[in-house]
Amino acid sequence: MAKIVAVHSYKGGTGKTLLSLNLAVLYANRGKNVCLLDLDFRAPSLHSILKVKNAEYWVNDYLNGVYDIKKVLVDLSKTHAKRGRLLVGLANPSTEAIREMSAKDRKWEMKALGRLLSLKNSLLNDMEIDYIIFDTSPGLQYSSINAIVSADIVLVVSGMDISDIKGTQRMIHELYDLFEKKTGLIMNKVFADFLSTKGHRQDLAKKLMNNSNLPIVDMIPCFCDILRTGGTKLFANEDPDHPFVKILNRIATTVEKL
Repeated sequence: MAKIVAVHSYKGGTGKTLLSLNLAVLYANRGKNVCLLDLDFRAPSLHSILKVKNAEYWVNDYLNGVYDIKKVLVDLSKTHAKRGRLLVGLANPSTEAIREMSAKDRKWEMKALGRLLSLKNSLLNDMEIDYIIFDTSPGLQYSSINAIVSADIVLVVSGMDISDIKGTQRMIHELYDLFEKKTGLIMNKVFADFLSTKGHRQDLAKKLMNNSNLPIVDMIPCFCDILRTGGTKLFANEDPDHPFVKILNRIATTVEKL
């Protein structure tokens, strides 16, 4: 069954975009048809990671009602997918576009929500896409809330610092519980001493999240080699035997079962 997955976080720097991108590539390598959309309009980054230089149209244009989603999508199947299809919709990285999107009012956001909801028909049905993955803006921006409302599954990515943990706790109660979405938590950049602590890691993570009912999808250690790449390396293709990719494969399988 086709699914829309929103990858969200309380704040930036959690590794949300790296997870979104590699998850999309993993599904495409499994033979799935995948559409990855950059909905982080305040700090777009997919265009630079994927080195896409010829994009003419942006997700911004689709949400503004200027172009159809099919015109916005860039097909990267030949270069980034081994078996399935990988279509990517990029957010406009220009300063002017970032300012424009930051100034949108609630009326515009309601129209944008309608366009995101319509993707289920235009992509999942008409184009036979198996997964749409939203790389969202962190925090409680309207664009993030729209993505969560439109999604079937929400993956929440949290780091280990106290501000991120406390912020994620608040979002669990104030946002995810409110919309009653299938939601799972991914703890990223987890310290080695935490992982080596006696006790079940899932139980430790739940205590860290103040015994939230949010299921722990997985825990990803802090890999120094990943940090050194600055988020520019596509591990799912360039280093498929890396422990990070093995964990992502587990996450991909878990999401398939949700």
